[in-house]
Amino acid sequence: QVQPAESGGGVVQAGDSLTLSCSVSGGTFVGDDMVAWYRQAPGKEREVIGTITWDAGSRHYADSMRGRCTIYRNYHENRAWLHMNGLTPEDTAIYYCNIQRDAVMYWGQGTQVTVSS
Repeated sequence: QVQPAESGGGVVQAGDSLTLSCSVSGGTFVGDDMVAWYRQAPGKEREVIGTITWDAGSRHYADSMRGRCTIYRNYHENRAWLHMNGLTPEDTAIYYCNIQRDAVMYWGQGTQVTVSS
């Protein structure tokens, strides 16, 4: 089984930056993985933020946070990252790391990001 594990959430002030981390609990990423970051705000649908392939590092960004985030991965640390800046209260949500491996989606437990006004 593949178990993503997110970390880095917390309470921040409007205008702050924040970096979230995703790792594979008890394992590693592999070359055919696709890593995706999602978020779900209270009362709203889950939305994708962006994706990155583990091997080539090919990135795709959705419109949700385009221009205010960067997704990258680090082979040495065996982690994928979501860096966000210019946070607003509307960014308050649970942020999820998703790993697609061999046509199966694996979800982390999520990490809460709360942006105070």
